[in-house]
Amino acid sequence: MNETLKRTISGAVYIALLLTSILFSTESFIILFGVFLVIATYEFSNLAGINKVLSILFVSLFYSTVSLISFYRIETENYLNKFLKDNIVFTVDTDRLFSILLIITLFVSIKCIFFLFDDTQTISRVSKYIYLIGYIMLPFLFITKISFGIKDYNPKIIIGLFILIWTNDTFAYLVGKSIGKHKLFERISPKKTIEGFLGGVVFAALAGFLISKFYIQPNPDFSSKSILIWTIIALIVSIFGTIGDLIESKFKRIAGVKDSGAIMPGHGGVLDRLDSVIFVAPIIFLFYQILYYVS
Repeated sequence: MNETLKRTISGAVYIALLLTSILFSTESFIILFGVFLVIATYEFSNLAGINKVLSILFVSLFYSTVSLISFYRIETENYLNKFLKDNIVFTVDTDRLFSILLIITLFVSIKCIFFLFDDTQTISRVSKYIYLIGYIMLPFLFITKISFGIKDYNPKIIIGLFILIWTNDTFAYLVGKSIGKHKLFERISPKKTIEGFLGGVVFAALAGFLISKFYIQPNPDFSSKSILIWTIIALIVSIFGTIGDLIESKFKRIAGVKDSGAIMPGHGGVLDRLDSVIFVAPIIFLFYQILYYVS
């Protein structure tokens, strides 16, 4: 099987799995990204050279606990009370919890950006676990959180986000390959060009406009605001998605590997597929919070 066919088939399976889980139910979406998180943790542990078993156990427990308390509080309380024959009531303020987790994630994101521009090729053991928490684990929680929008689970939000990421990546590649001459960040990713980056921005913004107009379909009174919101989201995706891709490339360069894993033939690992969205998700969540408090 040639490489192009292999990439096409594995990419189609990935997209089908992703869209099916998002559209089928809230539970299938949360479970799939929990599985992705476990695989991504395994891949990152290999890249960073940290204990895989402890890392997977920790992120699995944390992701499951926060998801159950945040999205299934009543069901979890009822199950525990029935199982333990007690009267347990969770008093955790999940909005405040996610605000604290966002601050931690943004701090680590800034650390990641400094790491990207730092010439040092070594990472301290403490920093590796900080990256595991703020660069890998917490963003997966924000991916699930932003899919709920302001109130209830809305699959259009997360599908729209992935469409923007795929559009940006595709046209950054096509434009860069066609007319790219000036390198964007040659020592980390030699193939990326400034022209490709700008092409990705333009087409992602166009996709944002089309999503807001024909897919989200807001009420007429909110139409102009929706277009502005999704255009801004497209710009966030283009800028921070590219940064996320470069950061993962640096982790791989330090580890001396081409891909983070081999679970997807022709595409690499889960981290290779989700490096953009995990860096973008906390920024999108912050943007939603700003919109909520301003409106």
